[in-house]
Amino acid sequence: MCGRYVVTKPVTKTADLVKTTIKVEDIDNYNAHPTQKLPIIKSYTNGKTLENCDWGLVPSWATDKKDFRPLINARLETLMEKVSFKNLIQTSRCLAVADGYYEWKRENKEKTPYYFTRSDNSLIFFAAIHQNNQFCIITREATDKIKEIHHREPLILNEEQISNYLNIKKEGTDILKSIKPPELKFRIVGKNVNKPINNDSSLIKSTA
Repeated sequence: MCGRYVVTKPVTKTADLVKTTIKVEDIDNYNAHPTQKLPIIKSYTNGKTLENCDWGLVPSWATDKKDFRPLINARLETLMEKVSFKNLIQTSRCLAVADGYYEWKRENKEKTPYYFTRSDNSLIFFAAIHQNNQFCIITREATDKIKEIHHREPLILNEEQISNYLNIKKEGTDILKSIKPPELKFRIVGKNVNKPINNDSSLIKSTA
């Protein structure tokens, strides 16, 4: 799954991609976590926007929304099977912007955090879906290289694939299944990332 990530200077880094920025500040977030308002890219008839939405989606069918635990990830393999996601992948696609993300490797009772980035250090675009100013990141089965850390990884698009994915006239799941995972690199980082209150650049420094 994808449960924490890093996003720095989102306004600056997406300036050439979006037409409008809505209530997004050009700040650094080294411990982006569920329930936070985070920058995502949406597409409208007059162009793409960068706007803040809550990470974690509460489905429209949830009767007790107050106590419902928001859904932060959706599996690519079951998008068209789940009531929560089937309509959204057809009508409400978006992208979460990131520099990198964290994942934890479990060994016995120990969980070791790792930080992942693209091998070329370029900006990451997580495929996602949205509803009612909330979003959920789509994940896929991890590649062999990543599986040694975790069995899932976020579905990452290249910049040139963004417009195609956001075009709701095209079949979303077919597009995502055709996307080859990018080359990622990773390193062990400190356990301070485990606490959402910690948020500075030291979190992504290698401890190995």
